[in-house]
Amino acid sequence: MTSTDSPADSTRTTLTRIAGELRSRLDEQLSDAAALRRRIHSDPRISGMEYDTRDILVSELAGILQFDEVASAGAIGRIGPDGPAVGIRAELDALPVHESTGVEFAASNGAMHACGHDVHQAALVALIRAAAQVDLPVAIGAVLQPREETYPSGALDIVEEKALEKINVTHMIAAHVHPGVLAGTIAVGAGYINAAADEINIVLRGRGGHGAYPHTAADPVTAIAQLAIGLPEAVRRTVDPMSPALLSVGTLRAGDSAANVLPSEAYLRATMRTTSNEQRIDLFEAVRQMAEGTAAAYGLSADISRDSGEPVLTNHKELAEGAEAWLGAMGHDIAEPMRSLGADDFSYFCSVMPSLMTFVGVEVEGCSPAPSLHDPRFLPTERAIKDVAHAMLAGYLAGAERILNEQVDEEINR
Repeated sequence: MTSTDSPADSTRTTLTRIAGELRSRLDEQLSDAAALRRRIHSDPRISGMEYDTRDILVSELAGILQFDEVASAGAIGRIGPDGPAVGIRAELDALPVHESTGVEFAASNGAMHACGHDVHQAALVALIRAAAQVDLPVAIGAVLQPREETYPSGALDIVEEKALEKINVTHMIAAHVHPGVLAGTIAVGAGYINAAADEINIVLRGRGGHGAYPHTAADPVTAIAQLAIGLPEAVRRTVDPMSPALLSVGTLRAGDSAANVLPSEAYLRATMRTTSNEQRIDLFEAVRQMAEGTAAAYGLSADISRDSGEPVLTNHKELAEGAEAWLGAMGHDIAEPMRSLGADDFSYFCSVMPSLMTFVGVEVEGCSPAPSLHDPRFLPTERAIKDVAHAMLAGYLAGAERILNEQVDEEINR
């Protein structure tokens, strides 16, 4: 470090050199990574059954790092020096989707990597192999996570098991392919990225009867229908219109008998998506009041419950800014932040440490526009492996820079 360099300048110089080495080594791994992606894609495992997929990845990285089992079907390990590590996640699970891509490595077992998790896995393996050839300034934690697509959440299990603390992961990174982002670009952005996802259950109970004598009954059919139509009004009356939130009814059930039999019970199930903890509390309370008020107006009782899902996924400001800078240095174009009311259990990592999720634009050969995530035709081209690996690398560099700068500050302040 020269007399005019600040500690932060010195850190950036060191990481710039490391970034060049890692990128060069990473590019050497892409051919093998493409073959690994095809192998994983051709024989996928659905949520909770990812053991074989995990074992393939562990085998691919044998001799580079030592893995420990986490969350039943997952694994976690680290490579690099002692001290804090930057964790990088790859999801293991496929979806119960019958593939229709027609490629020679298409899955035929009734499951499919229709969300790009095969790409994420291949990219992470390539990055870890590259890292094994470089003198890392900060360790990398490889997090092979099961059950991203369903409950119980694999990320939540990892957090509750304190597995990240065991290998001293202090920052978490993930990259996800997305056809809604222009191919060749990567979306980063600080702040809210994905919504909190809760499920609302409402049961209305009354008194059944004969359809010809409704005055002798207190049936819940009209009331549950009114709730189904009226629930979105709870959003309008509760949430600032500049802040995204929604209620969508997915299940509505009342009666299963003859047309002239009035049921005594009706059931509604809805998803509630919010983008702040305050919204999450206030909107559920508004739903409770609406359901109880509607039930009372029809002479019914109401049971309302909430199944809490993922919290809000929030990108850390410094990590987002750092990753954008590193991606720019690699020659990648930065897209507008990819914010949605979708949910991802990566948010559980965000709730306990500085974290970053990026979205990598992809294309699907022969399809324009590209099919959506979870579509049986969704198959990103092999370029996605490189772009996802670069997004993971940029996130690692941003995390490493933050860790090294914090260590320098601590040394100065001693």
